[in-house]
Amino acid sequence: MSKIIEIQNVSKEFKVLNRREGLKGSIMDLFSRNYKIVRAVDNISMDINQGEIVGYLGPNGAGKSTTIKMMTGVLEPTSGGILVNGNEPYRNRTKNAQEIGVVFGQRSQLWWSLPLIESFKLLKDIYRVGDAEYNGMMEMYRELVDIEGLLHKPVRQMSLGQRTLSDILAAFLHDPKIVFLDEPTIGLDVSMKAKIRELIHALNKEKNTTVILTTHDMGDVDALCRRIVIIDKGKMLYDNDIEHLKSFFGSYRTLKIRVDGENSIENVRAELPDFMVSEQDEWVSVLVDEEKTTVMDVLNRLIKTLDVRDMRLEEISTEDVIKKIYEEGAA
Repeated sequence: MSKIIEIQNVSKEFKVLNRREGLKGSIMDLFSRNYKIVRAVDNISMDINQGEIVGYLGPNGAGKSTTIKMMTGVLEPTSGGILVNGNEPYRNRTKNAQEIGVVFGQRSQLWWSLPLIESFKLLKDIYRVGDAEYNGMMEMYRELVDIEGLLHKPVRQMSLGQRTLSDILAAFLHDPKIVFLDEPTIGLDVSMKAKIRELIHALNKEKNTTVILTTHDMGDVDALCRRIVIIDKGKMLYDNDIEHLKSFFGSYRTLKIRVDGENSIENVRAELPDFMVSEQDEWVSVLVDEEKTTVMDVLNRLIKTLDVRDMRLEEISTEDVIKKIYEEGAA
């Protein structure tokens, strides 16, 4: 496979003013030179091949958005080098913009008051897409999703899910080599999330488009990504496939229980203060490291004080693995 993105020892630093409190402090800050240097991205390197879907993960403030902005040409690295399809993005921003597509959360690139088809036609002219290529993309969109009902609907009248779907279609319209998706399914219901994931997967397969996905929804990662890159505090912690990552946590199991009574998750946390405990759909999940204690020992502790009415055992999920890494960092 050919490399489409090459990042070598890239760092990005920002100079931030040490601000004082109060009105007097604000006035003094106008003449202050008391700055500190914040390193948002710290010496990261990676290569991404044409056609890959890569999950770029990390907690808030980890440096994900800064990295994406450097890859899209919005920011220039403080040190190191970035090549996107053979170009330095911050030196060739116009050429780079022609070869990428971007969807940032709920910030739409569509014209708010116009029907969707008019936004598509405007983007066709902006990116100088030929008639044959445009018609071919529209025909493919009709095959992949039920788009006819949206084409003549103003964007402002669409639901959040419909706007997100339309934004993703708009990002792929000029057949970019790379598409950056930042939290594409945030705020969507289960059905629309599944539709968005199917669309992204189908467009990647049909056009061999490289997709860089940043998300906090591990459902997106499980559905779309074979490879994940994890960054925290500007440093890269992991770059490999998901199954390889899970192998590091082979001794972990997830014990799921349903408990009668109120405040079930608080009661479980009170009994197991040293365990990772979460709750979803009436099930309380407890992450158990069987090298330290057995699942049966944990279950017996809970049964003694709580009314456990159902239980099941699962392998560690991707979400629990990522949570564990966020908590423990590079260790």
